[in-house]
Amino acid sequence: MSEAKPKKPSIAMLREQLAHVQQADDPLLATLAADPRKGVASLLLQTNRRLTAQANAEIAFEQRLQLERACWAKGQSLVAGIDEVGRGPLAGPVVTCAIELPHDFHLLGVNDSKQLTAHERETLYPQILSACVGVGIGIASPKQIDHLNIYQATRVAMCDAVLALPQQPDALLIDAMQIDVPMPQQKLIKGDARSVSIGAASIVAKVYRDHLMSMYDRVYPGYNFSQNDGYGTAAHLAALDKLGVTPIHRRSFSPVTKRLQQG
Repeated sequence: MSEAKPKKPSIAMLREQLAHVQQADDPLLATLAADPRKGVASLLLQTNRRLTAQANAEIAFEQRLQLERACWAKGQSLVAGIDEVGRGPLAGPVVTCAIELPHDFHLLGVNDSKQLTAHERETLYPQILSACVGVGIGIASPKQIDHLNIYQATRVAMCDAVLALPQQPDALLIDAMQIDVPMPQQKLIKGDARSVSIGAASIVAKVYRDHLMSMYDRVYPGYNFSQNDGYGTAAHLAALDKLGVTPIHRRSFSPVTKRLQQG
């Protein structure tokens, strides 16, 4: 009597095993390449796509770390990335964040917050705060914005964020601005997509402000602040006409000014 052939592992079992594969040269991939089953071929295709996407994410992440690595190489061990959110809305504050990351920081998803979904930002937010060396938040209120203008109020809030850091940084990487602090700083256009530190700051500032606007939505119902974040959507403008101007509206912004003049 001939011996029974060993039973091949099931597709479900292989799917679980392949989920743990992290390298393209894993011996399991070469072994399964000889398996004639269509289900195995499909699993291999999915796994190779995942590994390729992961490799590309690693490359992109390393590119976004080049500015930090250049600072570190010069002896500037503590680098703070700085960004803001909320310059355009008609209501609510500008929120800024300064964040210092460790040299071994490795959250591949950290990028310009505008390139991420709300769910991705909310997921990364506690991970960034847990991993960072230090974080500072600065806020420019609507009254400050009206008094100083939006550009100067944002600069003041960025200074406040830097001063709120637990340790003074050796260098600053700032998205599109320079600020009045006596530290070496680089002004970077589209910095949130070019620097991991600025990208992390953009995520923290965005989620922090989103939470604030959700709170304001409960305090001032009817404007839908939790969804429009204070931007001048059609529904928001209609609410201004119907309900009037709240204490968190920016009176120097023309749609709000117009409604104040109309009484």
